[in-house]
Amino acid sequence: MKQVLAKLETPLTLVFFLLLISGLAFKLHGHYRGLQSERAKIFAELELSHNQNYLLLREIDAREEIINSFQGQIESIAGTVGNLKKLADTDEELLKKYSKVYFLNENYVPARLSAIAQKYVYNGSTNFLIHADVWPYLQKLLDDSREAGQDLLVASAFRSFSTQSSLKNSYRITYGSGANAFSADQGYSEHQLGTAVDFTTKKIGAVFSGFGKETEYQWLLENAHRYGFILSYPAGNTFYKHEPWHWRYVGVELATKLYDEGQNFYDLDQREIDKYLIKIFD
Repeated sequence: MKQVLAKLETPLTLVFFLLLISGLAFKLHGHYRGLQSERAKIFAELELSHNQNYLLLREIDAREEIINSFQGQIESIAGTVGNLKKLADTDEELLKKYSKVYFLNENYVPARLSAIAQKYVYNGSTNFLIHADVWPYLQKLLDDSREAGQDLLVASAFRSFSTQSSLKNSYRITYGSGANAFSADQGYSEHQLGTAVDFTTKKIGAVFSGFGKETEYQWLLENAHRYGFILSYPAGNTFYKHEPWHWRYVGVELATKLYDEGQNFYDLDQREIDKYLIKIFD
């Protein structure tokens, strides 16, 4: 009997064991399928999140482009407004071609004038005021010329309408109509702008006709543009006789352009000259 039961127990135990294993396997399979489903769900959510983030980044990039575009426009507008203000604050007369072309009335005086230091002035001079914004450039020119061994002095600078009138009348008495060859009528003189200077040396004093033979003149021809000055009336000009002593401040950029290209101020069209007004004191 015991042997029969032993024989029966073994299959039953096996069957039970198999059933148990099958149950566990079914549960594990179900759990695995659940994990797979959860995994697929997570991946789907990640993909959706990735797509949403990508679209969000695209939108952010697009808005940044719009902002940058607006920023560029704002900077451009600000620059334009700044330039307009700069032009509005700059005397528009400073680059006009006055000699027998433009006219300054008797009320015109530079907004600010500075005294030229006595050490730079020829003893016989009485007109030793200069446009305040030009003075730093003129002083640098005079200092550098001295370091180069030159003896430049200022014989005349700003002249008012009435001063020019008196000077021209005195020239007419001495030279008659010949005065028109070297002296401007009142209102047509660059000196009234406060940006023109007549140079001399101790050696020649008030005898300007000899200035063109001096080393100081040669130094100016080679270096004056670095300080914004140009020779107003070179040899062959159609306005006045050659005046090697008479130099006018027009700004470093315009003076350098004229020097590099071998041009004269009065040969340029006024519209081209006016482009440099905004940079005249840069």
